[in-house]
Amino acid sequence: MTDCTKSNEKLIQPIPQQPDLAVYQHLTEKERMSAGYPYKPGHPELCNDRLHARQLIRQFNDSPVEDKEGRKAILRKLLNPNSAHDVFIEPNFRCDYGYNITIGSHAEINFDFCILDCAPVTIGNHVLIGPGVHIYAATHPLCPVQRLDFELAKPVTIGNNVWIGGHVTICPGVTIGNGVTIGAGAVVTKDIPSNVVIAGNPAKVIRVLPEPQFQQ
Repeated sequence: MTDCTKSNEKLIQPIPQQPDLAVYQHLTEKERMSAGYPYKPGHPELCNDRLHARQLIRQFNDSPVEDKEGRKAILRKLLNPNSAHDVFIEPNFRCDYGYNITIGSHAEINFDFCILDCAPVTIGNHVLIGPGVHIYAATHPLCPVQRLDFELAKPVTIGNNVWIGGHVTICPGVTIGNGVTIGAGAVVTKDIPSNVVIAGNPAKVIRVLPEPQFQQ
């Protein structure tokens, strides 16, 4: 046995087992998706939901630049009803379902924002998002056999007063604290504490910031 073979054997780990079907078999495919259980994306209910979202997204992206109220009205139909009414998103915008996206007040989101919102994606208040940012709640089983039939999803949460630079990618299951700054092009694969600056691939903390003192 060569040293290379021995090294590769050390890297081999068992594939995580999927939850017992008995735990979630009473749930619909839509409920399984949002709860993080294996689900079948081709189910008619989910296909219809994605079609409805794409119709609204088409209206939003094709809307006249001066029709600010019209764009807000479309977002109210598309996003989770708990979203703030002053959300600002520059077209083009893309998402899977819309109803799993909750965005807080005074959020400003630049061009080419993409969210795969198969699980809940929560964005806090006063969040600035640069162009080309992607947020992925969608993921897949590690086992190739399981990938033939099922998909998975993990929620993403972003705190208040976060600044996300252009072309950042935020991966499934990540929670980002308050007051975080994320450098352009970063790939965020793990949870991030509040009041830090992160950058890189994978993103790492490069600076700790003092606790902000907001005026009342």
